[in-house]
Amino acid sequence: MPLELIATAPRTPELREYEDGPVPDGRVRVQVEFGAPKHGTEMTEYRANRGSRFPRGLGNMCVGRIVEIGGGVEGFEIGERVAGYGSLRETHTWGAGSVLKMSERMTWKEAVCYDPAHFALGGVRDGNARAGDHVAVFGLGALGQMSAQFARLSGADTVSLIDPIEARRQAALNAGADFAFDADPEVAVSGLKEVSGGRGPDLIIETSANYRALDTALRALAYGGTIAYMGWPKECEGGLDFGAKAHFEVPNMIFTRACSEPNRDHPRWSFQRIRETCWSWLNAGKLRCEEIVSPVVPFKEVVEAYRSIDEAPELSVKLGVAF
Repeated sequence: MPLELIATAPRTPELREYEDGPVPDGRVRVQVEFGAPKHGTEMTEYRANRGSRFPRGLGNMCVGRIVEIGGGVEGFEIGERVAGYGSLRETHTWGAGSVLKMSERMTWKEAVCYDPAHFALGGVRDGNARAGDHVAVFGLGALGQMSAQFARLSGADTVSLIDPIEARRQAALNAGADFAFDADPEVAVSGLKEVSGGRGPDLIIETSANYRALDTALRALAYGGTIAYMGWPKECEGGLDFGAKAHFEVPNMIFTRACSEPNRDHPRWSFQRIRETCWSWLNAGKLRCEEIVSPVVPFKEVVEAYRSIDEAPELSVKLGVAF
């Protein structure tokens, strides 16, 4: 029988057998070849911080080939390579309308970066990144990695990075960012000020949801600059001082979530338009995802690899799974 990755309780991943029935009308069955979890929101739910229910499937997106087609489905072929949302399991039976077709040149790593791309594009747009700006990104999981690339595509003259993990900083530099600094507050603030002629960044995109990182961002930001706050934070229990700098240097702070509707640019923009733009750009190879999806482990090792996302985040950027 096929296997799937589930959490039976908070922080308790395991592989479980399941059974596939007949393919219903309007659906296609996909033999999964690759997949990836979502390190941010999914980890919050895995740790039971947001009223999670168990057991629950673990994973975010999968890529594979169609092996069966249900009645009434047109426009798909057996063997066609597709992607879609779903937990890490050996097969998926997806509604035909939700399946994402992949171009011949598209890689599986580009496909599984579709979800973080949504929120990255939404954050860069909400932050109003403009040509010539100095944009800094705090937190370099997949969300921050994609944000740095969208900032460059939006015309940023300088893209700087803040993260405590050297391998993540290097991956973003390899994808085209200009400068990278450790998350130590003194190192981050002095580095960002130095590479901006003393001003600080015009826009900071904060993806870590760490209040100490937000406090550092407020200290580093240019006078009157903007922080686009993208992470999903917990209750603040310290580490944030609005009186030290924010009270005097009048920053703008935007909370950004791409799928919250209506979009700030409604009716011209919507979450659907953001999704379509991201898939089009990923299909065209405009975003570099090879080093974002790292490491890649075989499905038989996924239980320990999944635990490491939670317990040893320095070992991965965005975990990839090969079936």
